[in-house]
Amino acid sequence: MSVIDKHQSPDFAKMSQATAISLGLLRGRMYRGAVNKCVNLLVHYSEGCAANCAYCGLAKKRPGTYEKKSFIHVDWPVFSMDEIVKAINVSPPYVQRTCISMITNGKCRKHTVEMVRRLKNETSLPISILISPTILAADDLVEMKQSGADKIGIAIDLATPQLFDKYRGSGVSGPHKWRRYWETLETGLQVFGPPHVGAHLMVGMGETEQEMVSLMDKLWKMGVVNHLFSFLAEEGSTLMDHPQPPWPTYLRVQLARYLIEKGLSEYPVMQFDHRGRVVDFGVRKRQVVSAISSGAPFMTTGCLGQDGEVACNRPFGNCLPDVKQWNYPYPPSEEEINHIRRNIFNLE
Repeated sequence: MSVIDKHQSPDFAKMSQATAISLGLLRGRMYRGAVNKCVNLLVHYSEGCAANCAYCGLAKKRPGTYEKKSFIHVDWPVFSMDEIVKAINVSPPYVQRTCISMITNGKCRKHTVEMVRRLKNETSLPISILISPTILAADDLVEMKQSGADKIGIAIDLATPQLFDKYRGSGVSGPHKWRRYWETLETGLQVFGPPHVGAHLMVGMGETEQEMVSLMDKLWKMGVVNHLFSFLAEEGSTLMDHPQPPWPTYLRVQLARYLIEKGLSEYPVMQFDHRGRVVDFGVRKRQVVSAISSGAPFMTTGCLGQDGEVACNRPFGNCLPDVKQWNYPYPPSEEEINHIRRNIFNLE
């Protein structure tokens, strides 16, 4: 057995580069003093993930060894759970949560529970799991909650069943099924309850703004929290040449999500043009102006920490650091808000 083979879960895990910087395991600093508020871990095996999602850096058919594959555009170095536990217990106060991301690998079910149990017993941070529905049964979700997880996330990602199948299912010879994901979402709500189930949604995969807003409204009314991502191509992936969605499109979807989840509007009262773009958010102009001026709609959405603020803020996971960002990991500055104002209603 090689050295790499020994460095596998549940005794080892991959950790995002931003997390390693926040925990002092790697040296570095981020744009505008951004910090990663969540300990983002990834279950790790040398053989990797059995899925083949077209946009994912961990896709089975993406060139390169699993050990060297990036995920969400950054390296994920491997650390022992001993090192991880020790680092969490001396982490800065802004670190508010741990999240374990599963992959589609049969061993992952048992090992994820073991990792959650250890983190629950040896650290004080709340624990989320980004689960892989394809390899899970209802009893697994119950065991995850009993082991210490308080929230789960499910990467629905695509806005329609057709797009899901094209990019995650039969279109890429992948194992994932739209129906299975929704069944797991409903089971998750039964086990964890609202608002402890989140859905990852990715803008820019061929859906219209109207389709994404309709989906967000449906999920929110079910009791599911929407966690928005923008597509950004992974080098070497099947969709490496696919463009990022226009920034104004993403801004409008972000604002629609904010208004829905704040109880200020809902999909049926919003209006869309012939291309499915939002042209009326269903609220008074002053409410739109106030929301934009706050900057809050355009910040990263994810699981909350103990302080009630978003902990999973994924700095620069959707874009390069700049005044124009697809998810701000901090409250946008006045310069950034002015840039948003100038662009959000651009329909060109």
